[in-house]
Amino acid sequence: MKRLHKNQGRYGGETIDIVKVLAEIDSTAQQAGWRADCFLSTDKLSLRAYHRAVPHPRMRLYLSTGIHGDEPAGPLATLELLKQNPWADEVDTWLCPCLNPTGFALNRRENAEGHDLNRDYRHLRTGEIRAHAGWLTRQPFFDITVVLHEDWEANGFYLYELNPDHLPSLAEAIIEQVARVCPVETAPLVDSWPVHHGIIRPNVPPQDRPQWPEAIYLIHHKTRLSYTLEAPSDFPLPIRIGALVTAVLTMLDSLKKSLAPV
Repeated sequence: MKRLHKNQGRYGGETIDIVKVLAEIDSTAQQAGWRADCFLSTDKLSLRAYHRAVPHPRMRLYLSTGIHGDEPAGPLATLELLKQNPWADEVDTWLCPCLNPTGFALNRRENAEGHDLNRDYRHLRTGEIRAHAGWLTRQPFFDITVVLHEDWEANGFYLYELNPDHLPSLAEAIIEQVARVCPVETAPLVDSWPVHHGIIRPNVPPQDRPQWPEAIYLIHHKTRLSYTLEAPSDFPLPIRIGALVTAVLTMLDSLKKSLAPV
């Protein structure tokens, strides 16, 4: 598996028709019994979340993706996961499959107004993030949150783990399984953060960050264990989708094992 070298100064790979992808996600999710919740509806865009409720939940899991419009693997991985239907029977699951549909229409990171939505979770200046944060406040506390991303500069897959209470980590298991389907990042630094075997564990408190990505908002308000998964977007799209799907499946398998009777 080799880089395609299509990304020159920005993402230059495959694009998707986000309207069609979201329509298929909606159909697949609702056929499987997920409840849809539209938390923003305007003339320009609609944002939906989905909830898979179980009778006797022992854990709560949140997944989101599609906050950057030049990262198509996330929504497609979400669709594939819905088709595979691998969800744990004792885990309530919430899903936001695309937080920036106007960015996808333009194949750019930012939304139609030129704002990077994944830097707005501290000040909540954009309509999309105000609506999303408002929806999040109405949800319960999550045991684990997972955010699917891509990195157009990456040499391989990597992840961020936010785990301030030093809970049992899933990071090493995820990297081990993803390495079977996708190269893992080998650079010593990513965005000035040290990388150890594809894992970044930032140690800057949220209050010291002038801008918050979604993961920082989540760790500050909604969870104590958060993962941001980064597929390398200069590789073929099926490789990137496979990496994100494998990462989530590994996580779900670990949750199922932890909840199994001894």
